[in-house]
Amino acid sequence: MVKLRVKLEYPESLVTQPIVAQLVTLFSVTPNIRGAHVSNTSGWVICEIDGEAENVDSAVNWLENNGITVSVLGSEI
Repeated sequence: MVKLRVKLEYPESLVTQPIVAQLVTLFSVTPNIRGAHVSNTSGWVICEIDGEAENVDSAVNWLENNGITVSVLGSEI
């Protein structure tokens, strides 16, 4: 199991989408939201993503491929 702390930055087109909820369904990871700010035009979320290393990596790749900017802030193994 790994824990990855990330900042997710959303463009306007994705602000209303349930992106964090989809991580749970698609990749069997557990996001822990530590901070967030969302407006009508953009948003950011700081969260920890816990799970098997392969699932966490797949989740991050999926986020990036779907227009979310991912900045890694730290990790634990």
